[in-house]
Amino acid sequence: MASIYGNVLHLGIFGQSHSNAIGCTLDGIPAGIPVDEQELQRFLDRRAPGRSDTATTRREADCPEFLSGITDGHTNGAPIAAIIRNTNTRSQDYAELRRVPRPGHADYPARIKYRNYHDVAGGGHFSGRLTAPLCIAGGIALQALATQGVRVAAHIANLGPEGIPDEPLNPMDLDEGQLASILAHELPCIDAGAAARMHEAILAAKNNLDSVGGVVECVAYGMPAGIGDPMFDGIENRIARIAFGIPAVKGVDFGAGFAAAYLHGSEDNDPYRIVDGAVRPLTNRAGGILGGITTGMPIVWQMAVKPTASIGRTQQSVDLDDYEDAELKVRGRHDPCIVPRAVPVAEAACALALLDALLEDAAFKVAPPPEKADRNERFMGA
Repeated sequence: MASIYGNVLHLGIFGQSHSNAIGCTLDGIPAGIPVDEQELQRFLDRRAPGRSDTATTRREADCPEFLSGITDGHTNGAPIAAIIRNTNTRSQDYAELRRVPRPGHADYPARIKYRNYHDVAGGGHFSGRLTAPLCIAGGIALQALATQGVRVAAHIANLGPEGIPDEPLNPMDLDEGQLASILAHELPCIDAGAAARMHEAILAAKNNLDSVGGVVECVAYGMPAGIGDPMFDGIENRIARIAFGIPAVKGVDFGAGFAAAYLHGSEDNDPYRIVDGAVRPLTNRAGGILGGITTGMPIVWQMAVKPTASIGRTQQSVDLDDYEDAELKVRGRHDPCIVPRAVPVAEAACALALLDALLEDAAFKVAPPPEKADRNERFMGA
């Protein structure tokens, strides 16, 4: 089904932008994985709306309520179910969109497919609001991967029509300084200067009643070699499938990506050497994946995020009831650029894809439970 992802993990996303709540179910996750809910909330806060002048003014707490699947700070083997309540909605701003669709949005094809029964408020089930429950599941997956020595990080690699590049993440080894910089700067960038220029570009678009897009780079460090499959269940396939489920993502590439088409084989190939007693490529233009299978190098990928479709300018559209040309000026609260808030979503998507692959290859190891006496104390309050 359209809103379900995974082979061993089964992630389901439900709700609409202005429904009473949005949420997720996550089945197939092993018991015994520690879940730090405060750390998870900090992760969700990076995506949440209304946190800066570059984002929508709609403000939501995005505090998850867990209905099942977690006991005493650990996964318990049952499906995880969680919701986030919507508390700050203005559905009246969207009433006309059932009749006059937004250019660049799903309003028109949704009306055709769902015969006008779809929810248009806030974009309904097509809204970027649905990335919040994706980040609940992805935040748990990030914590699970950390127990295996796998770290995932993302940043804004480029932004706007003129292009404002950020320093790339290290494609060979984890750089703690880069990760600290991403979290410290106003926008999630490695370079403070790039973050400042991106901030200015977003505000300029906002003042012009327009929007801008950009590119998010994501890297997973510490994945072992030999995970994944050829053909249709390769690591690229798994990441791309969930990444394209993120609203506004229009392109995904890995390693050198499309630039590889302009290289000779001698330039694109990553030569091998024995380093410290282990096989190691000297470069990583493959992005840590060959034949759909991990090479042991960092997994490097990028996703292109289009400009926000809902803008304040008057645009050409049609009246679907009277079947005539019309003009539309979108009301409501919208991000002039969703790229900054898409950065943690990329991390969540990557973590879920990699955790699913590790579980399918039986390469995920859960720490043994505490001694029997400790378990009795923990679960019986002794």
